[in-house]
Amino acid sequence: MGDIVNLRRARKDRKRQEAGKDAEANRLSFGRTKSERNLTNAQNALSERRIAAHQLERDEAASVPVNPSDEDPGA
Repeated sequence: MGDIVNLRRARKDRKRQEAGKDAEANRLSFGRTKSERNLTNAQNALSERRIAAHQLERDEAASVPVNPSDEDPGA
């Protein structure tokens, strides 16, 4: 005769194995320490400051109104 298998236990074991695979995938994608995240954020901020510092022209179009009458509606 074959081995007696508890189907409920086999089902739970299979579910645990699938959850373990999902957990491994999550550890690879999200498993960074706080110091690693802070380092990445600091490097990104530094590169953005360097790019902004090397711009030849500043983007002042956003601060200048298109129509001078839009600036002071009461005048």
